[in-house]
Amino acid sequence: MGAAFAEIPKIQFEGPQSKNPLAFKHYNADEVVEGKTMRDHLRFSVVYWHTMRGAGADMFGWGTAQRAWELGEGTVAQAQQRARCFFEFVEKLGAPYYAFHDRDVAPHGATLKESNKNLDAVVKVLKQEQKRTGTKLLWGTAQLFVHPRYMHGAATSCNADVFAYAAAQVKKALEVSHELGAEGYTFWGGREGYSTLWNTNMDRELEHLAKFLHMAVDYAHEIGFKGQFYIEPKPKEPTKHQYDADAAACLNFLREYDLLGHLKLNLETNHATLAGHTMQHELEVAGAAGSLGSIDANTGDLMLGWDTDQFPTDIYLTTQCMLSIMKYGGLTTGGVNFDAKVRRESFEPVDLFHAHIGGMDAFARGLKVAAAIRADGRLADFVKNRYRTWDSGIGKDIEEGKASFKSLETYILKKGEPKLESGRQEFLENLINEFI
Repeated sequence: MGAAFAEIPKIQFEGPQSKNPLAFKHYNADEVVEGKTMRDHLRFSVVYWHTMRGAGADMFGWGTAQRAWELGEGTVAQAQQRARCFFEFVEKLGAPYYAFHDRDVAPHGATLKESNKNLDAVVKVLKQEQKRTGTKLLWGTAQLFVHPRYMHGAATSCNADVFAYAAAQVKKALEVSHELGAEGYTFWGGREGYSTLWNTNMDRELEHLAKFLHMAVDYAHEIGFKGQFYIEPKPKEPTKHQYDADAAACLNFLREYDLLGHLKLNLETNHATLAGHTMQHELEVAGAAGSLGSIDANTGDLMLGWDTDQFPTDIYLTTQCMLSIMKYGGLTTGGVNFDAKVRRESFEPVDLFHAHIGGMDAFARGLKVAAAIRADGRLADFVKNRYRTWDSGIGKDIEEGKASFKSLETYILKKGEPKLESGRQEFLENLINEFI
């Protein structure tokens, strides 16, 4: 096949007044915000799985997507051509990064050896296309949840042979990620959990998961891979309960098994929603622990209870994200990775551009609004003032470990009932609205 997006021009920045649906209104890659370009702040990444392999199918209907690169017999040659189509899309969009699962880019083989051979053949094309376009690999990962062998989990499987197979698959995925210059590697344990506790030895499964991750860290050192490892929280779906349920659960697991120095968190908005949290909450939990690594940028439908993976268009959401990200020093090895898919009814190839343009513009606006709020200073000043009693006197003594229950009892008996101040939530919500 020829060019997959021949009718689509390279997407340009035209500014807020533009009515061109195939142009950026707010994302100007070279615009400087707080001393860094938008390109460097946002580090946008396109995912291979939803973009190239998403067929628009659901549990109630066949795929609807018109994808010329999917018309074939599932051969390696077709996979190689699909990769070229993908880079045509990324190049026209102007995203600097991409991400993939091993089995997204290359077909399963009848054996592990054949699967590895298939992957090597496609990686050659990925490497060529990266060089041609300048696009970089944000992170790679292994698909350890689709094949029936992983029905009981991968690293947490009740079957040791499955653990071994998963280890071999991750070994290869690490090797090709390293070969492609990946800046990171992500672990998402889609089936690392349980459907019922009647047949589950949770303690043993968690021990096995920790051993698996330690093996990955050791092998990365062995081959010289210096990319950042990430673990991605999600509470459920497809399992009833996933062990890496949310940011706090992941951090607890990493601390307990001495992995905190090796993995940071890759946070996804829709996963936060499924866990009963906001994305801002998850970012703050990870950031406060020094473990904020990367984000999967999407959103869920609040009227639905599953992982809908929609493109983010809510400026309040993107502003909250960027305020937290900038607060904790920004994204360095990670990025804003669009783990999102077009709706089943949006079946034409051009819809992929509309979706990504909207998401990129939404985060660009969020970045600019967050920078304006930070420059204004009123929000930060309010929070600082709210905690002022901890900056001196008894509060400072408590933080410095100089107080005890006895000394605090003596203090408060003399001081009397504390005098409280309003939290001013409505005032602060109005303040944020001044900028959006």
